[in-house]
Amino acid sequence: MTTNHSDTAIPSKRYDLPDVENGCPPMHSKSSLTALAREKLKIATSASSGRSAHTVYGGHEHVLRQTLIALAAGYGLDEHDNPGEATLHVLQGRIRLVAGDVEWEGSPGDLLIVPLERHSLHAVEDSAVLLTVGAHQ
Repeated sequence: MTTNHSDTAIPSKRYDLPDVENGCPPMHSKSSLTALAREKLKIATSASSGRSAHTVYGGHEHVLRQTLIALAAGYGLDEHDNPGEATLHVLQGRIRLVAGDVEWEGSPGDLLIVPLERHSLHAVEDSAVLLTVGAHQ
């Protein structure tokens, strides 16, 4: 596959899952979140924990971190502290985000703002979400 710029052919590479170096894929990479969600859900549904995750971008040494989390129906993440400003983009299934007495339900395409207080996440059905966190500096 080539991309033409000013009549010059430049090879391009498609990354199905980015090559990660130092916790960060190349800036020009492309990922199939659909394929990754399918793969991680397969693992989650057979895992005793009922979950599987993969950091798509960033890591602890970066401000921005994006992690695909797959949860089998009935499983979730127990109550935990907020690591920084965060959102959950529901890719597949239905989830419930709980903070104290407040609950939000999410389905594919929904973007939920993760509350600053302690919270938990539950899969109503087999689900995959993209967690984006901007860690506190």
